[in-house]
Amino acid sequence: MPRANRHFVPGQLWHITHRCHEKSFLLRFPHDRRRYRYWLFEARKRFGLCVLNFVVTSNHVHLLVKDTGEDVIARSLQLAAGRTAQEYNQRRSRNGAYWEDRYHATAIEADQHLHRCLVYIDLNMVRAGVVRHPQAWAYGGYVEIQQPRERCRLIDLAQLRELCGFTTVADFQAAHREWVMHALTGNSARRQTCWSQAVAVGSHAFVEKVKQDLADVARYREIEDADGTCALREPQIAYSTDLNAKIGGLRPKNARKRLGMFAHTTT
Repeated sequence: MPRANRHFVPGQLWHITHRCHEKSFLLRFPHDRRRYRYWLFEARKRFGLCVLNFVVTSNHVHLLVKDTGEDVIARSLQLAAGRTAQEYNQRRSRNGAYWEDRYHATAIEADQHLHRCLVYIDLNMVRAGVVRHPQAWAYGGYVEIQQPRERCRLIDLAQLRELCGFTTVADFQAAHREWVMHALTGNSARRQTCWSQAVAVGSHAFVEKVKQDLADVARYREIEDADGTCALREPQIAYSTDLNAKIGGLRPKNARKRLGMFAHTTT
């Protein structure tokens, strides 16, 4: 069972990355990717989870969520990850860990950094070389944003539209398509570790505020500034320490495994 990020910040946006155990391709079957999404939808109904974007790959997931109440995110991830693992292990007569022990959570500022994080999540399988456009990957938020479901809708499109600063959903959808196309034609589609490995990403004032909120937990973390984007980085120490246990971080530590076209998955 994944252990949760222990910081409760009402209204904060979090980009969450959770990997399968040892980067194994335990989500390679469409059935399991659909089941993970189903349990996220159940978490929305049961706990009020606010999902702004997501992508389920073959060996990890990305979620962009808004913190709407104490333990909502933790309980939601426990439900989705726990039930997905339980169903898979029962169906495959398998024992052992399904997920890495901890997921990693990055605080995202609700400005242009939110726009960029949305696109970064959308382009995950493009970076992996599996599809050429996020529209072709059925297990991600791009399709749901551009073609909202009538039933079992997971993404809170109204909340996402408001956070991104648009008056209408149609205006937001048009801008969202433009952001993705711009990233595909430029160099914005490349992997950027800050979105998945930093503690916070945004303006210097935002990152400094997150650092202050974390107090002693963030004492040894440094703020890095690259082209106007600041990131509160993790210290170069193992995630098994008590310091990192307090934020529920997760750093890749296992060699990549090859399995067909999904050998080149990214984060």
